[in-house]
Amino acid sequence: MKVKCSLCDKVETLDNQDPTAKKLRNRPIHTYMCSDCHERIKLRTEERHATGNFSLYRGRAENDDW
Repeated sequence: MKVKCSLCDKVETLDNQDPTAKKLRNRPIHTYMCSDCHERIKLRTEERHATGNFSLYRGRAENDDW
């Protein structure tokens, strides 16, 4: 399966039985990101997190008394 990175437009080939290829086939809303772009975003996020001015906005944890 040929896939195109949504950030750098690099075309790569994935094995048809690869879980990533299956996910992209079954859920077309998901986009593919190559390993280089994934690593670059990971490193820059870690750098911003290390400065102390970065916070992740996660959903509030609900206390369910059920």
